[in-house]
Amino acid sequence: MKDFNYYAPTEVVFGEQAEEQVTALVKKYGGTKVLVHYGGQSAVRSGLLDKICGLLKEGGVDYVTLGGVVPNPRLSLAQKGIELCRKEGVDFILAVGGGSVIDSSKCIAYGVCFEGDVWDIYLGKAEPQTMLPVASVLTIPAAGSEMSEASVITNEDGDVKLGYSNNMSRPKFAIMNPKRTFTLPPYQTAAGVTDMMMHTMERYFTKDDDMDLTTDLAEAVLRRMKTAVFEVLKNPEDYRNRAQIMWGGSVAHWGLTGCGVADDWATHQLEHELSGMFDVTHGAGLAAIWPSWARYVMHENLSRFVRFAVNVMDVPNDFTDPEGTAQKGIEAMERFYHAIGMPINIKELIGRDITDAEIKEMTRKCSRDYTATCGALKVLKAEDMEAIYQMARG
Repeated sequence: MKDFNYYAPTEVVFGEQAEEQVTALVKKYGGTKVLVHYGGQSAVRSGLLDKICGLLKEGGVDYVTLGGVVPNPRLSLAQKGIELCRKEGVDFILAVGGGSVIDSSKCIAYGVCFEGDVWDIYLGKAEPQTMLPVASVLTIPAAGSEMSEASVITNEDGDVKLGYSNNMSRPKFAIMNPKRTFTLPPYQTAAGVTDMMMHTMERYFTKDDDMDLTTDLAEAVLRRMKTAVFEVLKNPEDYRNRAQIMWGGSVAHWGLTGCGVADDWATHQLEHELSGMFDVTHGAGLAAIWPSWARYVMHENLSRFVRFAVNVMDVPNDFTDPEGTAQKGIEAMERFYHAIGMPINIKELIGRDITDAEIKEMTRKCSRDYTATCGALKVLKAEDMEAIYQMARG
């Protein structure tokens, strides 16, 4: 069992009328001039953006807007946001959207208060000392960025996707109205659930077997997300199960399911190179990588994979063949991915065979030019990364 610090300061306002409190919350946390940051046109078409801006105006809070965030949010737009905030005297950033919008907002918030190139923070060359406060009106449950300390940004120069974590970036508040997720396309819904489940699985697959309560909580999250996603794919306006998913995305990534254990994160780091190179949906990329990672590392803690198979995937436990039970658990996860429309290998993900040259390039980037490792259950060197990519090619 690992010693741990647990920190979850975000105020959550959850329910059908949650966004009505946005102005009071901005004022509560010191905002006087707000950047309202958003993605494509869905926030506009749904009327949510106009509603949020109208509420701010009615409440006497000045604001400017910046849209255009795309999945795998781009550094160039964040840099534009930094310039806009400095020019307009913005002191608070409100993300209206999903994880990509929130991550872009965090990057902007760092950059406004940082004298150098904000990309140096993500490269690990600099450490920010302060940042603008960030908050969110969540519309896409998936990344968990609305309560987490993490953000991920893609630099188009080289297609490099990097993450950075700092507790001061945890949003001040998160407004969550499950009704705002009713119009999410099935693929986006499934990819979001895949992402939040992986946030839990990155913490679940560990060598630390003695923090039983954390493990129990993780299994409960995984089982509930499995059930809820099928219900909302059948009925997109199932408020009860949309609410489970919306809350599940936050629970999966604010740290609760990792207390007392060593996180792994290898699947995420391997996937970042996929979405960096091919601009694929992050959750789908995770589904394409995880089965191969699991088969490659399962002997590092076979009993944990057996427990996953039995307690999460409902595989009968063959006590005479733990490896067989573990393998069946991975196969059951692959069936689950296919059932919700997710890929289970790279060929299914990108629609063609990946080349050896592309695999070597992803390996080079993931290993930081062969200088870095990733993972904790099994520490992956460059040759391990390449082997997993090869296994996952399909």
